[in-house]
Order: sequence, then structure tokens, then C-alpha cells
Amino acid sequence: VRALLAGQYSLLARQVAERSAETGEHYITRNRSEYRDMLRRAAGGGAVIAGTTLVKFAVAALGMTVFWSGFWSGANYALSFVLVMLVHWTVATKQPAMTAPALAASLPAGRDASDAEVEAFVDRVAQLIRSQAAAIAGNLAVCGPLVLAIQALATWIGGAPLVGEKDAHYVLHSLTLLGPAPLFAAFTGVLLFASSLIAGWAENWFVFHQLDSALMWNPRIVARLGAARARRWALWWRANVSGMAANVSLGMMLGMVPALAAILGLPLEVRHVTLSSGQLGAALGALGLPLLAKPVFWWCVAGIAATGVLNVGVSFWLAFKVALRSRGVRVHDRSRIGQALRQRLRTHPLSFI
Repeated sequence: VRALLAGQYSLLARQVAERSAETGEHYITRNRSEYRDMLRRAAGGGAVIAGTTLVKFAVAALGMTVFWSGFWSGANYALSFVLVMLVHWTVATKQPAMTAPALAASLPAGRDASDAEVEAFVDRVAQLIRSQAAAIAGNLAVCGPLVLAIQALATWIGGAPLVGEKDAHYVLHSLTLLGPAPLFAAFTGVLLFASSLIAGWAENWFVFHQLDSALMWNPRIVARLGAARARRWALWWRANVSGMAANVSLGMMLGMVPALAAILGLPLEVRHVTLSSGQLGAALGALGLPLLAKPVFWWCVAGIAATGVLNVGVSFWLAFKVALRSRGVRVHDRSRIGQALRQRLRTHPLSFI
């Protein structure tokens, strides 16, 4: 029975991993032009999340009940993530759960693999890490400074920043590395991974039920939209149903999970690295540049760095474990690959940057 259940889990994992691997290929850069393109798209994503950060403070200022505050916060996140997807920009933390299956799909065949196959896989790992670093750098380089600039502009025009000192002190208290922020960041990584599972399930359900054909040939839809437009809609949903499911589910989980936890009396929150950088920019704009001389600010910077590592690391590790199970890779088959990675890290560490 145990072997049967393990086999069923492996087949299910393969279905999800194969769908995610198709999406993850788009997030891996292989040359300088693709790397620069990733930086540009990440900068655009950071600009959108800067607006998301300010809307989050506005939702909190309305003083709604916990449930509705969480719901509208989730809707704010979801709309922002969908906008980033539609304009072909990127948010760094959504990538690991998609790129891990793509990386696992290129795994060489353990002891039977040639040296060239192992080296090609190591190159793939280096490309993935470089891509993720570019995405995080692009997000953070724009989000925090843009929120700070908006705060400064509001102070110059209206005499007061959009986000006040009370909220700024709360931000400094919640983002510091000395608090529970790393634990919340790791939990956020679990939610990032869960959104990839929802995306894989949604796309499999869409394909299994042949909804693209239903949209394309349904008489009422064709009569209302026309054959050409119905075909375009069907093809668009086939290509984007996974991304829509991932972005909407992630946004709603980021908003609703802390709200439901609070209703149940559980001290559970989320920490997203790009949103956290925007919040710290808002705090700096509210309290002024003298904040840069205080240790609490730099503890928050360290907390954001840890948040980024844990967001990415936890979601990637969980997705990679599922992908490994889907391909039936055993523990003893990984030793040669691990040795090759350590060798590359010792001899060419900058290739990962």
C-alpha cells in the first residue's frame, strides 16, 4: 500500500511539475541580453509593488474588521500581481516555485550521466541563481526608493507624508531581524509554493476538461464574440490560466491567511521581500533621513535580506523536492551532481552572480 501511494504521489507530482517547468523556462536567463531584460522587467515589477505598498497602508487606515481588511489587502496584492503578469514584468519571489521544476527537468541521469551532461546541469544552476538575483535586485532597486520619493513629494506638496510616523514605527518593529520576521518570511515561502500547486492544478483542470475548445466552439460564445475573437480568447486563457491562478491565489493568501490566523488567535503574519522594501522606504520617508543613523533601520535592512533568502529558498526547496519526486531521482544519484556544484563554486564562484 505504501508503494502504491508513493507511486500515485509521484505521478501527481510529475503532472504539476511538468506544467510548472513550462512556465519556469521563461524565468531563466542564459546570456547578457536576457539578463538585462530580466533586470528591466523586475524594475517594472518593483514600480507596481511600490503602488501596492501605498494601497496596503490605505486599506489599513480604513479601520475595517480583520476579515475585510485581509480580504481587500489580498485583492490589492492579487490585482497588482495580475497587472505585473499582463504587462510582462516580474516579481522575484514568484519565480522559484516555477523554475525549480524546470531545473529538475534538466537533471542528468545520475551515475549514467556523462561529464558534459553534469556540467550542463551546473551551468543551468548558475543561470538560475543569476536570474533570481537579477529579479530581486530589480525589484528592490525600484520599489523602496520609489515609495521614498512619493513620501518626499507628498511632504513637499501637502506638508505631510502619505504614511505617518505611527505606521513607520510599526514597520520598524515588524521588519527587524531581531523579531519573528524570519519565521514569517519562511511561512511566506510556503504560501509561494502553495500558489504554484494551485496554478498547476488549475491548468491541469483546464486542459483535462478541454475548456479551450469549449470557449472556441461554444455556439453562444461564438455568436456573441465572433469566431475569430472566441479563438483568441480561448488561446489566451490556455496560455495564461496558470499565471492567473498563481497570481490571484498568492495575492489572496497573502491577505487572507494572516486575517484568518488573527481570527483564530494565531500570531501568524507574512513577510514578502519586495513589499517589505516598500514599507521600509515609507518608514524612512515618514521619519526622515536621521533614521539612517539608527541601528533599528539597519536591523530592518538585514531583516529584508533574510526575508528575501527565506522567501526564495523555502519556495524553491519545496518545489524542487516535488520535482525530484516526480522524476524518481534517488539520494545516491545526487552525489555526483552535488560534487560538481561544489567544484564550480570553488573554482568559478562569480559564475553564480
